[in-house]
Amino acid sequence: QVQLVESGGGLVQAGGSLRLSCTASGRTFSNYAMGWFRQAPGKEREFVGGISWNGANTDYADSVKGRFTISRDNAKNTVYLQMNTLNPEDTAIYYCAADRTRYGTSGRMYDYWGQGTQVTVSS
Repeated sequence: QVQLVESGGGLVQAGGSLRLSCTASGRTFSNYAMGWFRQAPGKEREFVGGISWNGANTDYADSVKGRFTISRDNAKNTVYLQMNTLNPEDTAIYYCAADRTRYGTSGRMYDYWGQGTQVTVSS
């Protein structure tokens, strides 16, 4: 089992930045690829980005490319989502997820999920 806990969400004005963290406990964190997803009210969950187990590979949704950056520190069992130039459309609950093989855009492939952290961007 892997337990994931997100933190760092909050209220920010449009154009601002936030950094989300997702800290893992349980199994060896470095064995897992990680993904970030978000779900806005009334919308389906969507892929935000993913990172390979060693951080060498990342991928992002087109809607956040160039504004969001995913990184990880395996020594701290933590993956980060740096979010810049936020806009109201980024308002959502953000979730991190872990997969034992690779990251991907489908949430169904992930083995473990955090409880989510709310991000609200005001205009």
